[in-house]
Amino acid sequence: MSGKISAPEAPARTRGWVKVLLAVSLALNLAVAGLAAGSWLGHEKGGGTSRRDSGLGPLASAMTREDWRAMRPAWVSRNPDLGRGAEALRAEYDPLLAALRAEPFEVEALHEALARISESNARRLSAAREVIGGYLAGLDAGPRAAYADRLEAALNRAKPGSRPPAEG
Repeated sequence: MSGKISAPEAPARTRGWVKVLLAVSLALNLAVAGLAAGSWLGHEKGGGTSRRDSGLGPLASAMTREDWRAMRPAWVSRNPDLGRGAEALRAEYDPLLAALRAEPFEVEALHEALARISESNARRLSAAREVIGGYLAGLDAGPRAAYADRLEAALNRAKPGSRPPAEG
C-alpha cells in the first residue's frame, strides 16, 4: 500500500464555445419573448391599435381591434416604459453584448446579463397573462364564445401544412 493519496479527478468541463453557443441561443429565444410585449402598442398606418401578432401567437391573432383597444389602457398601466420601445430593448441587451465580446470571456457576466433579460421578460409576460386573462374573464358568454371560435381558427391556421379557410 502506497502512502500517496491521489487527487480526485476534476469534473469534465464544458468547452467555452459550447457555453457561448448555448447562451446565444438562449438570448435569441429571450429576444423573441421580449419583443412580444414591446410590440403590443404598434400602430397600423393611419393610426389605431395594431392587432399584429405580438409574440402571443394565436391568443393575439384571435383578438379583434376592439379587444386590443379595450385591453390597451391596462397594458399601458402595467408597462409604463413601453414608450421607449427599441431603446429599452437595446438597453436590456447591451450588457449581454458586452459579455459576449469581452476578452477574457467571463461566464459569470454572461449569466448575469441573461438573468436580467429573463427577469424583464418574465415581468412583461406575466403582465400580458394578467391583462389578457382579466379581459377574457370579463367577457359575456357570446363574445367569449366568439373569441374561442377565432382562437380555434388561429390554432388551425398554425398547424403545419394547413391553409386558411376559403372565404365566400
